[in-house]
Amino acid sequence: VQLQASGGGLVQAGGSLRLSCVASTTTSSINVMGWYRQAPGKQIELVASISENGETNYGDSVKGRVTISRDNAKNTASLQMNSLKPEDTAVYYCYYRILAGDYWYWGKGTQVTVSS
Repeated sequence: VQLQASGGGLVQAGGSLRLSCVASTTTSSINVMGWYRQAPGKQIELVASISENGETNYGDSVKGRVTISRDNAKNTASLQMNSLKPEDTAVYYCYYRILAGDYWYWGKGTQVTVSS
């Protein structure tokens, strides 16, 4: 599984950004896609995840401001982030998790910077 992440960048507080992640894979195993993030000096934390049947999970710090979606036919997940805050500044990593065997695959980190 290879992941191609896109999006991110610099935005002012209150603004919006959209991240995308495309998985190149031939596997048809049950999977979950999502994002984690890591800010300087902080632990990595879950941003959001979504299963193939659309079940979502959000980190407490982003609930109500972030929406994750996916297109199973295109093996693509998207993360719409609104009302961004300076504390959302971090490197965001998309992932693809195959539940059988608990295999994790990671995309290249995407920098999101929110200026105050």
